[in-house]
Amino acid sequence: MQNLRKQKQIAKAIQSYPVKESMILIDFLRAQLKNMSRNNIKSLLTRKQVMVDGAPISQYNFVLTPGDIVMIGKYNPQDKPLPTPKIIYEDNEFLVIDKPTGLLTVASDNEKSQTAFRVMMDYVREKNTHARLYVVHRIDRDTSGILMFCKNEELRDEMQKQWNSIVSKRGYYAIVDGIPIEKKKTIHTWLHKTSTQIMYSRQFEDDEGQEAITHYVVKKEMKSHAFLDVKIDTGRKNQIRVHLKELGHTVIGDDKYHAVTDPIKRLGLHAYALEFIHPLTEKKYSFFSPLPGLMKAFIEGRHGVKSTKEEKV
Repeated sequence: MQNLRKQKQIAKAIQSYPVKESMILIDFLRAQLKNMSRNNIKSLLTRKQVMVDGAPISQYNFVLTPGDIVMIGKYNPQDKPLPTPKIIYEDNEFLVIDKPTGLLTVASDNEKSQTAFRVMMDYVREKNTHARLYVVHRIDRDTSGILMFCKNEELRDEMQKQWNSIVSKRGYYAIVDGIPIEKKKTIHTWLHKTSTQIMYSRQFEDDEGQEAITHYVVKKEMKSHAFLDVKIDTGRKNQIRVHLKELGHTVIGDDKYHAVTDPIKRLGLHAYALEFIHPLTEKKYSFFSPLPGLMKAFIEGRHGVKSTKEEKV
């Protein structure tokens, strides 16, 4: 509760400004902070009180691109250094990580800096102060597994534009309450969002809903739980969690969607596979992340397992 209160205080202390056209950071700040001198703006940068998508930036000539969110705060909200997630793959175009559970992909209304984007921006900028990352896709805070960033804007744009046609596999492991009667099933609905950010689905198409397609196969049955291999054709917010909940088999540890049990004190959902074709070179990429220790121990029936800092932030 105290941590949530602190996050809200931080959020109120920070002003956010969306970027609509490419320009260097100092010019953008001068346009937004008209009553502040150039030297005072540079002092904000020096004190790391300016962030781009949650990552502190001190270079006045840092290049902004459309879609960036510049955040200006009275103090640096980073309380403690976050562990660097395991890097699965890196080249001059992509950075692929194994995101731990509990870590946001990018900044939210209540959390500005404790994000995977922030951590990995710090990582790439240790080598090159002008380096940057671009978000291609997201996974939920409490879902662990494969998360990919691009290193240039053009590639990010092409990836997002062609995402549904170039991605051939997005695989997840899920542990759910109860055992599904149907051992293999495709769920096809249209997702909607309530005013409190809770997702739900309808069986029929409408103009406001987002089409969502989920496939699952039961891989192992336990006494009161099941281990599923899940593939998605669409990457909607909370898609897997909503579909399994509405099927009557909520992902374990899912407080948001009222899971029945929480045996391993984390969400039982892990993004284990991502395969896609490069939109410009047509080269095929395939990434895999093994099942986290807590989930593996649970489905193997080993008791007394404890969380490790590699699995949980």
